[in-house]
Amino acid sequence: MPVEWQPVRQSRTHELVLQSIEQRVFAGELRAGDRLPPERELAPVLGVSRSALREALRVLETIGVLVAQPGRGPDAGARIVRHPDDALGRLLRLHFALGSYSLEDVLEARVVLERSSFEAAARNASPEDLDEAEALVVRMAEPGVPVLEFNDLDTRFHVHIARSSGNELTSTLTSAVRESVRPLILRALEAAEDWPGTAAALNAEHTELLRRVRAGEGVSAADLVEKHIRSLHGTLVDENSDRAPGDS
Repeated sequence: MPVEWQPVRQSRTHELVLQSIEQRVFAGELRAGDRLPPERELAPVLGVSRSALREALRVLETIGVLVAQPGRGPDAGARIVRHPDDALGRLLRLHFALGSYSLEDVLEARVVLERSSFEAAARNASPEDLDEAEALVVRMAEPGVPVLEFNDLDTRFHVHIARSSGNELTSTLTSAVRESVRPLILRALEAAEDWPGTAAALNAEHTELLRRVRAGEGVSAADLVEKHIRSLHGTLVDENSDRAPGDS
């Protein structure tokens, strides 16, 4: 049934607009896929300016629950969506850069999340899921793969396993945590003295991880992914702790 919109108070207007939209989501009146009325209609109904409405919509777009399509026609306007992965990754990356979380905090979060996701994937992943993961491993093993591409494929492999675990929240959190340290891991890979050897060693572990998941060896896969994460990410933690205050 049509959503009934009510005017909002004028103080801190865009936050009140956000609150109004959030309330309708919480009440189930707005769901993923629903479109908001055009700005020219919604702003006067809420009793706010179009600039305040746009500010609120930009916030919702930033946090991954709304997408705005410019122009006219049936596909134009703002639509409620579910895109938490990119939004959470961007938010966590910023907070990590600002010092809200230490590198060690992120390491331990990765270990907990990926142990859980690999163990669950050994129970729940479909053959198609694992075939897609294997395709990523094969691409990482190609001779001469650039560091940047390897890092991207590596990220996709770990996130894909998390998605195949059957737990969407674990998948989203794994993606966000891995994305938060992607630049650091990339720099560590670029600094490797023997990049071909480093890539081969990492991918040998990817291959064995995938074998254990296929074989249903969940606990064993969880143990190996912890070792895999600590071998590189843990080195970053050690290097960071050795720096003097003020070093970059």
